[in-house]
Amino acid sequence: MRLAPLAAAIMAVASPLWAASGDDTVTTFTLPNGMNAVVIEDNRAPVVVHMVWYNVGAADEPPGKSGIAHFLEHLMFKGTDDLEPGELGDIVAAQGGSNNAFTSFDYTGYFQRVASDRLGLMMELEADRMRDLVLDNEDMLTERDVVLEERAQRTDSSPGGQFQEQRAALQYLNHPYRIPIIGWQHEIEQLTLQDALDFYDVFYAPNNATLIVAGDVDPAEVEALALEHYGPIAPSDSLPDRVRPSEPPQIAPRRLTLADDRVSNPYVIRTYLAPERDAGAQETAAALTILAQVLGGSSQTSIMGRTLEQDEGVALYTSAFYSGTSLDDTTFGVVVLPVPGRSLEQAEADMDRMIQSVLDNGIDDAQLERIKTQVRAAEIYGRDSLQGRARGYGVALTSGLTVEDVQAWPDVLDAVTEDDIIAAARQVFDMRQSVTGYLMRPEAEEATQ
Repeated sequence: MRLAPLAAAIMAVASPLWAASGDDTVTTFTLPNGMNAVVIEDNRAPVVVHMVWYNVGAADEPPGKSGIAHFLEHLMFKGTDDLEPGELGDIVAAQGGSNNAFTSFDYTGYFQRVASDRLGLMMELEADRMRDLVLDNEDMLTERDVVLEERAQRTDSSPGGQFQEQRAALQYLNHPYRIPIIGWQHEIEQLTLQDALDFYDVFYAPNNATLIVAGDVDPAEVEALALEHYGPIAPSDSLPDRVRPSEPPQIAPRRLTLADDRVSNPYVIRTYLAPERDAGAQETAAALTILAQVLGGSSQTSIMGRTLEQDEGVALYTSAFYSGTSLDDTTFGVVVLPVPGRSLEQAEADMDRMIQSVLDNGIDDAQLERIKTQVRAAEIYGRDSLQGRARGYGVALTSGLTVEDVQAWPDVLDAVTEDDIIAAARQVFDMRQSVTGYLMRPEAEEATQ
């Protein structure tokens, strides 16, 4: 709850959290109750993005309570001791703004985009529901049904959604990344109001949150508003250490086939366990980021795109993907969607051939420079979006990185060499840590037997 005695004890000036960095449009501070804050100045338009990120996601859920983090995200739009259910959204809309939320494995976030002179009101609303959410069983049952319907539409009725879910369950033997963010249906059905309240009471607190404000703002004014609205909220004294079950050594490749009549374009996908970006040590992640672009980025410039799609004409689509902003080990993935008449076994052989080509032949200097230029351009373009820039900091900070890591990232990417990429490729392309999946039609499955 927001307590007046605590407000009286708050210091007039918040304590610094991070050292000054190379980007003078970004400033940081910490409130006395432990809430961290990042302010990103951008005065091109009189708008502001206001975000609150909690250091808790689906991978932090209690055993048997899968989906509780996402379920609580839904419930956060119900009432508080000051607001009726749905009133928060109505107030934001009345200001000409928008608001939403998201849940991932490592974080849960809430945001509004409004005119910059409405920032104080947004903080007041968000601070109110940080500790003063009011729920009843009717709210709980309604939103639980909404979540179940969301799961039915996005996963249970989608071959691709089911395929992704089953592959994740194979990729991780012990880590909770193997459990879907939305939760398993049979566990969602058993979630209770008390489950949601218990999760809320433990994790929704200022000392488990990061405030990110981006837009036409003055950092000193943002700090003053944060002290006014978030400062009086008592920190949680029951936050557990953020320790998750770890993966045992993976010693054997795994395979999965899913056949469904609704599949129109069969494809093969392989994912490998891969290291995430680590604070102060982002070099391997940077090499893997460039490797994904070299191997399967643009169909015009990547190795798989140029060879399999353009030159040989054996694939309709190819891709390689990697995102290092993860608290724990993530994955590196490769996809080949073959042309009609070409089997998934042949497509997998094409995939292996392209991977081996990188390992054996290295990367053409001109191609590497083109791709690094594209990556640099994407980083620059990303700064044009207020919400994208704010989200970049939020994802990074809730995944164990620092402001300095975010700001150093473009230079780390730019410093990647061919040797770095090949070394990272040899580390990651280990079949013992892989899952290979075929998504196909039933008749294609019968033909392979």
